[in-house]
Amino acid sequence: MRFTISSGSGQTLAIGQLFIQTSETGGQKLCFRSDHGTLIEGGAIAPDGDLTDAGQELYRQFFVAWGVMGITMSSQSR
Repeated sequence: MRFTISSGSGQTLAIGQLFIQTSETGGQKLCFRSDHGTLIEGGAIAPDGDLTDAGQELYRQFFVAWGVMGITMSSQSR
Protein backbone atom coordinates (compact mmCIF):
# COMPACT_ATOMS: atom_id res chain seq x y z
CA MET A 1 0.00 0.00 0.00
CA ARG A 2 1.26 3.46 -0.88
CA PHE A 3 1.17 6.49 1.37
CA THR A 4 1.64 10.24 1.15
CA ILE A 5 3.34 11.95 4.11
CA SER A 6 2.19 15.56 4.47
CA SER A 7 2.96 18.46 6.80
CA GLY A 8 0.22 20.17 8.79
CA SER A 9 0.08 22.88 6.11
CA GLY A 10 -0.57 20.27 3.41
CA GLN A 11 2.90 20.21 1.85
CA THR A 12 3.78 16.74 0.54
CA LEU A 13 6.99 15.60 2.24
CA ALA A 14 7.23 12.13 0.72
CA ILE A 15 5.37 9.43 -1.14
CA GLY A 16 6.26 5.81 -0.55
CA GLN A 17 5.34 2.61 1.21
CA LEU A 18 5.26 1.05 4.64
CA PHE A 19 6.93 -2.30 5.11
CA ILE A 20 8.14 -4.63 7.83
CA GLN A 21 11.89 -5.07 8.10
CA THR A 22 13.12 -8.28 9.74
CA SER A 23 16.53 -8.33 11.40
CA GLU A 24 18.92 -11.27 11.43
CA THR A 25 17.75 -12.04 14.97
CA GLY A 26 14.10 -12.21 13.89
CA GLY A 27 13.00 -8.86 15.33
CA GLN A 28 10.65 -6.81 13.18
CA LYS A 29 10.41 -3.04 12.67
CA LEU A 30 7.81 -0.91 10.96
CA CYS A 31 9.57 1.16 8.27
CA PHE A 32 8.82 3.65 5.51
CA ARG A 33 10.68 3.94 2.20
CA SER A 34 10.04 6.94 -0.01
CA ASP A 35 9.99 6.78 -3.79
CA HIS A 36 13.29 8.71 -3.69
CA GLY A 37 14.93 6.00 -1.56
CA THR A 38 14.78 7.60 1.89
CA LEU A 39 14.48 4.85 4.50
CA ILE A 40 12.94 5.73 7.86
CA GLU A 41 12.96 3.03 10.52
CA GLY A 42 10.22 3.00 13.11
CA GLY A 43 10.02 1.03 16.30
CA ALA A 44 9.92 -2.67 17.00
CA ILE A 45 6.67 -4.50 16.38
CA ALA A 46 5.32 -6.12 19.54
CA PRO A 47 5.37 -9.94 19.68
CA ASP A 48 1.55 -9.95 19.55
CA GLY A 49 1.63 -7.87 16.33
CA ASP A 50 0.54 -4.60 17.96
CA LEU A 51 1.84 -1.68 15.88
CA THR A 52 1.12 1.10 18.42
CA ASP A 53 4.67 1.59 19.72
CA ALA A 54 6.20 0.90 16.31
CA GLY A 55 3.97 3.54 14.70
CA GLN A 56 4.67 6.13 17.40
CA GLU A 57 8.41 5.66 16.90
CA LEU A 58 7.98 5.92 13.13
CA TYR A 59 6.25 9.29 13.56
CA ARG A 60 9.07 10.46 15.86
CA GLN A 61 11.53 9.51 13.14
CA PHE A 62 9.47 11.46 10.58
CA PHE A 63 9.99 14.52 12.78
CA VAL A 64 13.73 13.82 12.94
CA ALA A 65 13.89 13.45 9.15
CA TRP A 66 11.83 16.51 8.21
CA GLY A 67 11.71 18.66 11.37
CA VAL A 68 7.96 19.07 11.00
CA MET A 69 5.27 18.52 13.64
CA GLY A 70 1.71 17.56 12.77
CA ILE A 71 2.60 15.07 10.06
CA THR A 72 -0.25 13.23 8.36
CA MET A 73 0.00 9.90 6.58
CA SER A 74 -2.66 9.20 3.96
CA SER A 75 -3.15 6.02 1.98
CA GLN A 76 -3.30 6.21 -1.80
CA SER A 77 -5.49 4.07 -3.98
CA ARG A 78 -4.44 3.33 -7.51
